[in-house]
Amino acid sequence: MKRSEGSRSAKKGLFMLLAMIMLLSVLSGCGGNGENAGAGQKDPAADSGKTDGTAKGEKPLELTLMLPIFKTNYPKDGSPVAAKLEELTNTKIHFEWVPNASYADKFNITLASGKLPDIMYVGDVKASSFVNAARSGAFWEVGPYLKDYQNLSGAKEVILNNSAIDGKNYGIYRGRALGRNGVVFRKDWMEKLGLENPKTVDDFYSMLQAFKEQDPDGNGQADTYGMVLVKWTGQWASGFDTMKLWFGSPNKWGVQEGKLVPEHEYPGYLEALKFMKKLYDEQLINADFAVMDSSKWNDPVVNNKAGVIVDVVDNAARLDDKIHAALQKEGKDEPERHYMDVIGGVSGADGALHTLPTSGFSGMLAIPKSSVKTEEELKQVLAFLDRLNDEDLQTMLNYGIEGVHYKLVDGYIERSSDTVLLESEVEGLNQMLPFIPEDKAKQVKQTPLRLKQTEVQKTNEATIVTNPAEALISAVYTQKGSQLDNVINDARIKFIVGQMDEAGLKSAFEVWRKTGGDELVKEMNELYASAGK
Repeated sequence: MKRSEGSRSAKKGLFMLLAMIMLLSVLSGCGGNGENAGAGQKDPAADSGKTDGTAKGEKPLELTLMLPIFKTNYPKDGSPVAAKLEELTNTKIHFEWVPNASYADKFNITLASGKLPDIMYVGDVKASSFVNAARSGAFWEVGPYLKDYQNLSGAKEVILNNSAIDGKNYGIYRGRALGRNGVVFRKDWMEKLGLENPKTVDDFYSMLQAFKEQDPDGNGQADTYGMVLVKWTGQWASGFDTMKLWFGSPNKWGVQEGKLVPEHEYPGYLEALKFMKKLYDEQLINADFAVMDSSKWNDPVVNNKAGVIVDVVDNAARLDDKIHAALQKEGKDEPERHYMDVIGGVSGADGALHTLPTSGFSGMLAIPKSSVKTEEELKQVLAFLDRLNDEDLQTMLNYGIEGVHYKLVDGYIERSSDTVLLESEVEGLNQMLPFIPEDKAKQVKQTPLRLKQTEVQKTNEATIVTNPAEALISAVYTQKGSQLDNVINDARIKFIVGQMDEAGLKSAFEVWRKTGGDELVKEMNELYASAGK
């Protein structure tokens, strides 16, 4: 019994010892894994759950983006494409959409409030409000970080230079084609009226006149006009900024005898305004242009009211798609036909073509320090912006989700004809795309119109009128630029609509001089000289 009890005691002790050894072994193993993970070794379990390179279970990066929107209907937070973007980038995104026409005002109000989003679209990089904020340290200087990111490291030097403030980059530029601006117009109206594409300013005027007076839509009613213009921004896409070049005006600044001269002091600028006044007086443009929101810019063309828009040339295909979609609903579409056409511009009195270039970018995405507080957070935001440049996200943010918003046919995008669906879930999301180093998205089928758009953009590069002061940052303009611009913008609108005569217009130009313009011209020429121009 005693031997038997001793044997049982020995077995119990052996069991306890084995149990302890096993427990220590397990604990040891756990500790080893933890140390290896801490040393940066990959955890296979975590890897298996990754979405787009982000470990499963990792807290999503919360981002608020403030972006312009061109439509009254737009993608809401959590809508299908936005939700897919969140899934692929492990983010939780809140959009602050701002109507494009009022974006500049909202931008300044937001800056003044101090309650800034994590990513903020900056429309005018050289505007005094942004320059002042950047110089005061309100935004991260991202230039030194770009080299660390696969896509952002491909940013083009010339565009970085154009978008810089004092040689520093306070945001990720949104790349655009240099020769992007031109004239888009109703091709079917031209064919119906037997017109040739305009080559001169006179031809352009005759086209607008015919569109108003010769019933181009064939409905028997005098309900059409020539060209639709929208609210004047004084910075871009106003139509006038392209058309003034046809009359010999420079692009913002010209050079006379080695000195910079503001554009409105050139005779060509006044001639362009007289032309615009003529169009207004003859009702060849919309009477409400000074207050018309840019979200409605395309509507008169699609709805058979106006025939011309002076804008980016790639708008021609988008307009063409919308007209096809509208006609499909009526059962009148001719799928192989193009309803829009495009040219770079028309030649002026000197017989030459002069086109308005972009700066190679259309605004930038800036990152405020008040919301993105640490360098670690900055790198996370930059990683997000870098990821947006991959082909799959460029395609998705341009066209939506395959099978829902488009289908692939022979490798090309074929968009849904449901414009309401596209506007509510897709359109506008491309405002966050930097396109760095380039546009890698899948393309819609290269129709003759789209091929012509590309050709016009490339051809325009040979006739662009550059702004010789593009890279200069003026302290005077930083302080007084907004009020100086308002003097000119208000005066030219009043002149066009007949509230101010030529003498009044020139008086306004003098007011510009006396309220800071003289100071600006002096400083700009000093900067121009010091830059070795």
